[in-house]
Amino acid sequence: MSAFTGTARLTRLALRRDRIQLPLWILGTVLLLWTTISATREQYPTEEDRLQALTTVAGSPAVLILRSAPTNTSEGGMLVFQILTFLALLAGFMSTLAVVRHTRQNEETGRSEMLGAMVVGRYASLTAALVTAVIANAVLAMLIALVLVGSGLGGAGAVAAGVAVGAAGVSFAGLAAVVAQAAQGARAANGMAAAAIGIAFLVRGFGDAFGEIQANGYTMDNAWPVWLSPIGWAEQVRPYAGERLWVLALPLLLFAGSVAVSFALAGRRDVGMGLIAARPGPRSAKRALLSPLGLAWRLQRGTLLGWAIGVGAMAAVVGSLSGTVEEAYRDNAKAAETIAKIGGGGTSNLVDAFFAAMMAIIGAMVAGYVVQALMRPRAEEAGGPAEAVLATATGRLRWLGSHLAVAVGGATALLLLAGLCAGLVYGLTEGDLGTHLADMTGAALVQLPAALILAGVAIAAYGLLPRLAVGLAWAAFTVSLVLGQLGDLLGLPQAVRDISPFSHVPAVPAVDATAGPLLALVAVALAFGIAGMASFRRRNLAL
Repeated sequence: MSAFTGTARLTRLALRRDRIQLPLWILGTVLLLWTTISATREQYPTEEDRLQALTTVAGSPAVLILRSAPTNTSEGGMLVFQILTFLALLAGFMSTLAVVRHTRQNEETGRSEMLGAMVVGRYASLTAALVTAVIANAVLAMLIALVLVGSGLGGAGAVAAGVAVGAAGVSFAGLAAVVAQAAQGARAANGMAAAAIGIAFLVRGFGDAFGEIQANGYTMDNAWPVWLSPIGWAEQVRPYAGERLWVLALPLLLFAGSVAVSFALAGRRDVGMGLIAARPGPRSAKRALLSPLGLAWRLQRGTLLGWAIGVGAMAAVVGSLSGTVEEAYRDNAKAAETIAKIGGGGTSNLVDAFFAAMMAIIGAMVAGYVVQALMRPRAEEAGGPAEAVLATATGRLRWLGSHLAVAVGGATALLLLAGLCAGLVYGLTEGDLGTHLADMTGAALVQLPAALILAGVAIAAYGLLPRLAVGLAWAAFTVSLVLGQLGDLLGLPQAVRDISPFSHVPAVPAVDATAGPLLALVAVALAFGIAGMASFRRRNLAL
């Protein structure tokens, strides 16, 4: 029997299991592209409009971190600037979740052990997961190209854009295969893979933000960090700007190398065990573990530590950009208007508007942590430990409330850390440390009510529809992020953008905070949370 025996059947099984999830990922990504095409044509109908916009953003680090470096003023070039990096980001999450789902998650649920008792090779499951991810990215790449061609943006640029996004997704699938062998479980593997995607996006963003503007005033030479990121590689394919298909060799080499490493690691570990060995625990448990809150903290602290490192690092970098922002906008009125619009404030203090925009992004990151933390109860329930805990004197509300308390406390700590890191670096760079610390801390903490909305939605989904809770919670996060952060880009009406809680957060420190919107967000979060807790108290446990 070959080590790959049964791969074809396991691939068909994986595709059947993902017959809903993968099409939703793919169609959602393509829909985002189609909407962006329409919005871009409406906002920038002429080449003069596009030239003016790109000249403005070329000196805006805040915009470049989120988008990409401009390449030309064609419709295709403008579209690539607007949306390509986000498409690659979505492809990365789709790929990593699929690979982990069909490897480590199968091991945790016992599927791999059951399948292993049949005529199945050692590498069949891993190979099937990778083949599934490659097929999904191939379909996504094809649909992206077809949408671009159907929109009149055909030619080599359409193919290059589709293949660039698909190649980015495939490269992250390879990385997910490696972490699936190393991590202790599916949750840890998903966390490590998500961290890799987030770092890749930020590294690419800083490479674009610190690029050099060319003599024409709107195109840019990227800084070297772009070449360290698979998302940066997708950008460097340069669709609609003299396509450089040779760059596709980089994600393909990363995928090939990652697959080779993952196969080597898979041959050296037992099913259900990660290569990163779990440390032996103490001979006796601490008194804190005797309470639901202590246990929830013990289960969640590793996740919080990982997020703290990422949030703190990003906040410190943001705080160091004050001088760059002020210099970039000093003599550029259009850039000033752009950053003021993004930040939600006026043009009286553009540095404050920049920090408001960056804190909104950090607030969205913290909301992502909240959703991940509040999916831990679902994992405990599906895996069995929750049933054992709830069979004791521990009440349901106390158990779930402990996880909620850790998630909300962790979000508060992350935002406080972000404000302190940004304020400390800002204050040491510009002087007046006390004032800048207070301003940045306030700008960070004002994001908490929006994160609480996502916490309430996650609890409501878990209490009402436990089997769909993970998908519903992350879908709510994605919709909130797209409408809140990209609503202006997509030209969405204000009524639609108001669906996102991020749209109601005051743009501190560019404007003064008002209590009304924040209290309204907290009230809505409480309503969702109470509904979820009440439903969980009455329903049966669900596998």
